[in-house]
Amino acid sequence: MIPSGPEAPAGTRRILIVDDDRAVADTFSRMLKLEGFDVTTALSAEAGLELAEQLRPHAIILDLRMPIVNGLQFLRIIRARPHLVDVPVAIVTGDYFLGEATALELRSLGASVRFKPLWLEDLVALARALVTA
Repeated sequence: MIPSGPEAPAGTRRILIVDDDRAVADTFSRMLKLEGFDVTTALSAEAGLELAEQLRPHAIILDLRMPIVNGLQFLRIIRARPHLVDVPVAIVTGDYFLGEATALELRSLGASVRFKPLWLEDLVALARALVTA
């Protein structure tokens, strides 16, 4: 297992996963760690914002539908922070009826949108694309 945080090997790409569903966060984390990524998870947007500030991840995989602060609000907040404005973000959602206005705003804020479920190959390809963006 690859260590998280400062102990991670040089060149390892840090990915922050923010999803209020523990099973999804854990599954995504395990899958990406097996591929060599340094992965940290947050089970709420609030925790994710704190971790983004601390870790300065190379990429964020973000759930759209979360209580209190949703993925769109999270994205607006990090895009307002100069040191996080350029972090690549992918929104991963099970909401196949995403409104056009929401989809347009997500894209205008620089996020790509993917739909659950994501298979291993899709998740790994997404993570690789994010960290090389």
